[in-house]
Amino acid sequence: MAQYELIMPKMGESVAEATIIKWLKNEGDRIELEEAVLEIATDKVDSEVPSPVEGILVKKLFNENDVVKVGQAIALIDTAANGSSATATTASPSTVPSEAAAQAEALVAKAVETVQPAAEIKSTAGRFYSPLVRSIAAQEGISQAELDSIPGTGSEGRVTKNDILNYLKNRKSAPAAAPAPASSSIPAASAPATSQAAAQPQPVAIPYIKAPTIEPMPGDEIIEMDRMRRLIADHMVMSKHVSPHVTSFVEADVTNIVLWRERVKKDFEKRTGEKLTYTPIFIEAIVRAIKDFPMINISVDGYNIVKHRDINIGMATALPSGNLIVPVIKNADQYNLVGLTKMVNDLANRARNNQLKPDDIKGGTYTISNVGTFGNVLGTPVINQPQVAIMAVGAIRKKPAVLETPHGDVIAIRHMMFLSHSYDHRVVDGALGGSFVRRVADYLEQFDINRDF
Repeated sequence: MAQYELIMPKMGESVAEATIIKWLKNEGDRIELEEAVLEIATDKVDSEVPSPVEGILVKKLFNENDVVKVGQAIALIDTAANGSSATATTASPSTVPSEAAAQAEALVAKAVETVQPAAEIKSTAGRFYSPLVRSIAAQEGISQAELDSIPGTGSEGRVTKNDILNYLKNRKSAPAAAPAPASSSIPAASAPATSQAAAQPQPVAIPYIKAPTIEPMPGDEIIEMDRMRRLIADHMVMSKHVSPHVTSFVEADVTNIVLWRERVKKDFEKRTGEKLTYTPIFIEAIVRAIKDFPMINISVDGYNIVKHRDINIGMATALPSGNLIVPVIKNADQYNLVGLTKMVNDLANRARNNQLKPDDIKGGTYTISNVGTFGNVLGTPVINQPQVAIMAVGAIRKKPAVLETPHGDVIAIRHMMFLSHSYDHRVVDGALGGSFVRRVADYLEQFDINRDF
């Protein structure tokens, strides 16, 4: 019998592991070529795993809710022509676990049974823990402080199943070191520096703030957050903890853009096959402003500033479920307006149809959120970590405005729009943050009404 190991696929450069949400096939089931075998989820996107071979599913190597590293085998498939005996076939000797490994797997299996769906993701001291890791920690009497001290090898420092199992092996012989208080992260002036690294202050970790317990009142309805909403909630709280947000506002006269779009939108769709919205025009202006102010296109790594070469624009997109996702236009500065329009429409359509790939939502360096689509004139967006700034564009409204003419000032009806720019005050001061949003408004106001597309 020929066996094929189905491997956890690589779901993007920054994704090192994924959680098994649901098995679509049972042991003994026939699997066709490219047929989906299971559903997985990362901290970015959900996806199905297809089989690259035909055969019979012999064995599931992991259970639902298990967190599996990229490259690990997750199932065994019998690829022999006659797979009728596949269900009775045992794994090869190399797959039989040792006694210690068997005990660890038993612990994991028991932990999976006790996982509570509502506690799938929690954030403590800025870290994320899977339900499996939390359940193992609870069974072994690992306190929250001790859990926070375990080094994580997963994405963004997350503690994986293997991390906590390896920690438990050495726990009896080497007690875990208590986490250092926040004040100790900055060395005292009198302490001798043993190295240059030791003399440098380290970022102070912000402890997780537990939300108050709510006592439902008679008639209240309890609605459990779905997985994506829980991820969004934790990500937003983390962003507010990490970055001191400051928001600057500018009002822009976008009359030229409105008149130009009304004039060319039918011809634009006829020639390109794409509907022309305002979003690609706004992105075009943002990209030009980023080139003028490249220190907006950065991220923060401890006390280091990472200045990005590429300009990758995320566009916040509302989903039919009410949730939010941010697909990314990579190298947005390399597209003209037609190219940006095609990218915006394609990503938005695939987002709404749950067809985005992991690479479509990673690598963003700056984000735009169009709150005007909901009729809002202003918004104070939350920074999409690890970026340091985000812009919200409001609804375009007709308003009376004062215009300067060679013959004096006049009042005219103009199409006006507010821009809101939230930025991380650790690295973006008011001069930079305010100048950037003003520059974007300038580019919008100077839009050439006679331009081609």
